[in-house]
Amino acid sequence: MSHQSELIARDIIAYLKEHEQKDLLRFLTCGSVDDGKSTLIGRLLHDSKMIYEDQLAAVEADSTTAGSVAGDLDLSLLMDGLKAEREQGITIDVAYRYFSTARRKFIIADTPGHEQYTRNMVTGASTSQLAIILIDARHGVLPQTKRHSYIASLLGMRHVVVAVNKMDLVDWSQERFDEITDHYVEFMDRLDIPEPTFIPMSALKGDGVVERGDHMPWYKGPPLMEFLETVPVVPVDEAADLRFPVQMVTRPDLHFRGYAGSVSSGVVRPGDEVMVLPSGKVSTVERIVTYDGDLDVAGPDRAVTLTLTDELDISRGDMLVHPGNRPRSAHDVDAMVVWMSEDPMVPGREYLLRQATSTCAGAVSSVRYRVDINTLDTEPAPGLELNEIGRCTISLDREILFDPYARHHRTGSFILVDRLTNATVGAGMIVDDEAGWEAVPDEHLTRSASAITPTERESRYGQRPVTVFLTGLTGSGKSAIATALERRLFEGGRGTIRLDGENMRLGVSRDLGFSYEERSENVRRAAEMARLVNDQGLICIAALVAPKASVRERARDLVGSDRFIGVYLDAPVEVCRGRDDSGVYEAADRGEISSFPGVSAPYEVPTDADLTLDTVGEDVQACVDRIIALLDDRGFLNPRRHGG
Repeated sequence: MSHQSELIARDIIAYLKEHEQKDLLRFLTCGSVDDGKSTLIGRLLHDSKMIYEDQLAAVEADSTTAGSVAGDLDLSLLMDGLKAEREQGITIDVAYRYFSTARRKFIIADTPGHEQYTRNMVTGASTSQLAIILIDARHGVLPQTKRHSYIASLLGMRHVVVAVNKMDLVDWSQERFDEITDHYVEFMDRLDIPEPTFIPMSALKGDGVVERGDHMPWYKGPPLMEFLETVPVVPVDEAADLRFPVQMVTRPDLHFRGYAGSVSSGVVRPGDEVMVLPSGKVSTVERIVTYDGDLDVAGPDRAVTLTLTDELDISRGDMLVHPGNRPRSAHDVDAMVVWMSEDPMVPGREYLLRQATSTCAGAVSSVRYRVDINTLDTEPAPGLELNEIGRCTISLDREILFDPYARHHRTGSFILVDRLTNATVGAGMIVDDEAGWEAVPDEHLTRSASAITPTERESRYGQRPVTVFLTGLTGSGKSAIATALERRLFEGGRGTIRLDGENMRLGVSRDLGFSYEERSENVRRAAEMARLVNDQGLICIAALVAPKASVRERARDLVGSDRFIGVYLDAPVEVCRGRDDSGVYEAADRGEISSFPGVSAPYEVPTDADLTLDTVGEDVQACVDRIIALLDDRGFLNPRRHGG
């Protein structure tokens, strides 16, 4: 298993080239305190002959004074380097160790098991591809085992190994191993993690680590080292979204302007067309510059300097992407936050949010819930304490560019920093509350084309299909205006269908609640229906709160921007409260309705509405007049007069 090779003596250049091209696997060990994480890593290194002789001699000497294994070599001392760690026999800080075998290179993060050091575990896990979750065979699944498993799930760990350690202390019992695996499987069914690999072992004795050993003939799987050497490492996906956050602008002389940073995802090549965000300017990649010369292609994690064919205003925090494949942007984001400060989170207090290469000011506007690690149930919480995990809404002083964490870790994660002490107080993973929009239909399904052309429908109905999408707070007048607009169009001989938010809740969306994800799904269903209605040549009137700008933009894209009219009904929340005769605002005030826009959740006011109606200063009929005028002006009601 050693990384030693005959090439070292025969051809050092060839050896280095072979070593350079090996896969790299980053993994961490985690679990409850005293489960044997440091000992396991020490055993991996020792039995793989990855320890230098002077290191081994130092560990042997320290084992007599600071070791926790009476009379034996204490391999945990290889990782527990802090004096306090050796004195207490625990891991406090994250310790990293690099090693390689003939097949692969590895970077190990040994993370603490104590609950008070959970934040350190998050740090080690943030860059790992695989998690080894240790369980003491004597104690089974403990609360900290669950906590670390949940964090591994949050961080999108691709592979999970559950190492049932200290099997020597339970007489190598298969029955005990099966009992622990059953308990863990029952717990993990509620987690979004891949199916784990269970390996019984004794890090102290060596069985199941590098070699299979002789004490567990009933176990037919691979030892840990064999699994680590063969587990698939995800290759570079050239079709992935290009994300290149600009770290700095380099200008060594008057003839060179480059944009330095690391490719977060996707690949970039000279000649690629790229868009600069947030400005939206488009240019072409001219060169990919590195210290060792220009490259023909750069993929994830490659630090490069890009030059463009055009002189554009680009600065730190901007992002280069492929046109037509942009990240999302918003002032407010939803995220799962791990609180890492001894001072509790205070909603409303300003923090700095650092994401990719950008920094902006913001505040936690609301804590939607806190996660009970033992049961995975959610519970209301005014804030978060040290090491607690909760779903939060972060409101920022400017829009940020982001992807959901599940799609891109780099652009979907952030840290919160105390403005006074500059200490990191929280780590967040942006949640995809629009997951339904990304679902891929069954490959065997195909959309059925109509035998009637759009031109034939237009000629028959004397109208062009369009969706009038009314959005605004509850009580802003959406239903009243939608109903009056439907009547006006009907009396004018138009073919219409009205999709009212409450009617949808009583029918096609009666299975949905009012969380951000469920509101997003409600809008998606309405947009799908609107598209079908428009395909039949009819006018669709949709009236929904739709509080998130990104969701409304997705609805526009789904229906088609050329047949979508966004109308914002502008009314202050105080006016909307006064119009409320159903008591929903009072119920939201009492906490009976969670995430209620305008009370306990934000409503993102449209900045790009096709029409804004002041429903305080204008009555219903005046608002309808303005909508009709806009439809007529854009040729939806009289297509022949407009050249349709």
